[in-house]
Amino acid sequence: MKERLFVQKAKEHVGLEEFVRAQFRQAKCGKIEVQHTPIVTRIIVYTTTPGLVIGAGGERIREATEMLKEKFKIENPQIDVQKISNPDLDPDIVAQNIAGAVETGVNYKRLGNFYVEKIMEAGAIGCEIVFSGKMSGQRSRKERFLAGYLKKTGDPAQKSVAHGFAVANPRLGNIGITVKIMLKRIDIMQTAKNIIESREAAASEAAAAKKAEGPAKEEASTDTSGTEVSEPAK
Repeated sequence: MKERLFVQKAKEHVGLEEFVRAQFRQAKCGKIEVQHTPIVTRIIVYTTTPGLVIGAGGERIREATEMLKEKFKIENPQIDVQKISNPDLDPDIVAQNIAGAVETGVNYKRLGNFYVEKIMEAGAIGCEIVFSGKMSGQRSRKERFLAGYLKKTGDPAQKSVAHGFAVANPRLGNIGITVKIMLKRIDIMQTAKNIIESREAAASEAAAAKKAEGPAKEEASTDTSGTEVSEPAK
């Protein structure tokens, strides 16, 4: 029963995100957050062009709010628009830019190398761009462009790597563009250094404690040697 509830909530979230992206298709939208509270349902839209999302006097926001009430039965939806300060570090925006360029006929190799260099110049630790589909000819394949340091698996990959995806529709067929950008450095050498320092500190403390026990044992031995031991009476 709980599994069905989680699946239903996930479907509603995906449907809501797809609706918001379709509603503001002219504006380049990045990440979309949905926050459910007892009073309101807040939808945060990150975009490079807030004016296209808001509209003249907030007209487009009001239209989208009314449609959310009718289609998704949300009582009090609120749409919050946030501007993306650095679009070159937003994987969704980068993927959309690449998809638009692919549809105009720009070579994918040129796009991959150009945007990898652009992302790294913007301050990323590492990035990866993957093209999947029919780039040239009738056979589908994958092409990957990499730069910098990028964590692939584990907890650091979930916390420090941002993902973006977009679909281009050229003549030969759909091409999926996946963009991964690592924004936070994971200093493995510093972590190893901290572990070594903590072990050395523990070893020095143990040696100091052992050294302090030495004089106490010597004093105890001298006290016992100075006393006379009487033989038991027969």
